[in-house]
Amino acid sequence: MTVSDTRGQQTSDQPPQDGGRPTGPRAERGGGLLMGRPFGVPIYVTPSWFVIAALITWVFGGQLGDVLPELGSGVRYLLAFFFAVAFYASVLVHELAHTLVALRYKLGVRRIQLQFFGGVSEIENEAESPWREFWLAFVGPLLSLVLGGAFYLALRAVELSSVPGVLLTGLMVSNLVVAAFNLLPGLPLDGGRMLRAVVWAVTGKAMTGTVAAAWIGRALAIAVLVGLPLVSASRGGERTTTDTLVDAVLAAVLAAIIWNGAAGSVRNARLKEALPGLRLRELARRSVEVTADTPLGEAMRRAREAEAGAVVVVDGRGDPIAIVRESAVRAVPEHRRPWVAVGALARDLEPGLRLDADLGGEDLLRAVQATPAGEYLVVETDGRVYGVAALTDIEQRLTAAVSGR
Repeated sequence: MTVSDTRGQQTSDQPPQDGGRPTGPRAERGGGLLMGRPFGVPIYVTPSWFVIAALITWVFGGQLGDVLPELGSGVRYLLAFFFAVAFYASVLVHELAHTLVALRYKLGVRRIQLQFFGGVSEIENEAESPWREFWLAFVGPLLSLVLGGAFYLALRAVELSSVPGVLLTGLMVSNLVVAAFNLLPGLPLDGGRMLRAVVWAVTGKAMTGTVAAAWIGRALAIAVLVGLPLVSASRGGERTTTDTLVDAVLAAVLAAIIWNGAAGSVRNARLKEALPGLRLRELARRSVEVTADTPLGEAMRRAREAEAGAVVVVDGRGDPIAIVRESAVRAVPEHRRPWVAVGALARDLEPGLRLDADLGGEDLLRAVQATPAGEYLVVETDGRVYGVAALTDIEQRLTAAVSGR
């Protein structure tokens, strides 16, 4: 039930951008089951959803036995599973609200995921103003409140002790709980993004808002870890060791999600601040040019003499055709290097491995994500070789910026 900003993150589990319509649910690497693409945004159901659906079915099915004892066990658990699906349909409406506002603001939405503790809308870019940020965050809980009200109105037309009455009551209460929980003022919850927007508007600094909301998010994580089991224990009634253990595990998982989400929000904010200063020209290593049949030992000698950190393979006309992979060089023992040709350790310059020296910021990250590799040839606008950019150097620069060093 949170809005996740994925701006600048290097991920390898993006859904394919083919724009085609799926013919049915199918698995996507890192995403889960693709259920559809409303408004062009893919919706995934992760494997963890089936775990929480089974848990809801088990708990709600048992409660149905207390409220409607005349129902058989099979019917009870079938209705409980229906409730789990209906509840997550409400969560999907919550996430679609975030998505529509993000699309309205042209922020881009990578995907929606339904998972163990609700849903996540992965927004690609941040809002340009604090009030757009506030509205983007608030619209999700608002829709949950609207759904809770709609289920309440529908509940007035049926008997409370009937099957529809019990299901509508459960959906009303669950949507109100979702709204209330997401309005808590700590990242990564929607309320935390709202608080961030308010602090941003007051101070004029988005980073100040992020840090404030993240610290409150950490406090919320501790409160959940300690308070949720205490609240469950204070409800009275007969509780088993299993009940206590389940409450403790759920509290620990939820607290970890909130804590890690708050920390991730700060990292993303620092990354956003650092991106404009990320320039490929500054990161590129000096390179030496050799032919493919040059022994590795000789190529390394030339690189040391030139104080270069990379080796580029050229053809007979001197045009670059490949880059020697640093990882492959490290794998060759010192005594074998005079007998191994660099061509055997090089990666051909396929499309996407030539990057303009003036590339930087988000454009650089998008180029790296589009063609994953260990090294990239850096060229001037006229095609002359400027050097080689190693992915490890880019990652180290980003890591230093994110950690505040």
